[in-house]
Amino acid sequence: MKSMLLSLSAFGLLLSTAVATLPFATANAAEVFKDGDRCTSRFLTFPAWYRGLERENCNIVPPSESDGISTFIFTIVLNIIEIALQIVAYAAVGFTIYGGFKYLTSAGDANRVTAGRKMITNALIGLVISFMSIAIVNLIASNLK
Repeated sequence: MKSMLLSLSAFGLLLSTAVATLPFATANAAEVFKDGDRCTSRFLTFPAWYRGLERENCNIVPPSESDGISTFIFTIVLNIIEIALQIVAYAAVGFTIYGGFKYLTSAGDANRVTAGRKMITNALIGLVISFMSIAIVNLIASNLK
């Protein structure tokens, strides 16, 4: 009974973690076009690779001066790094769920319980590191100009 209660609580914790990370704000195309800024919309929380660059009617305006080209390239690189870090965060959530599945299906085998716990712990550490890295990249990108 005790192991079943522990398993159910671990599953509930994993499920709540997974649900908390899913984006619930859905935007349909009519809302995006109504606001007039369809160029900055996100897909699954991923920013556009051109976010932060100067645009005219959704077309990217390349910089004219030599100093601006380094900022232009650095902005694109930061956006791509943020996209990669968000992919890592989604993968960490997947590994957390998989580790919970391994933990729940261990059937009392000590090695499998340990492997499941270790996978959950490592995935949560990776998720925290990914979130902190995304925050640092956004901080750098916001202070770029």
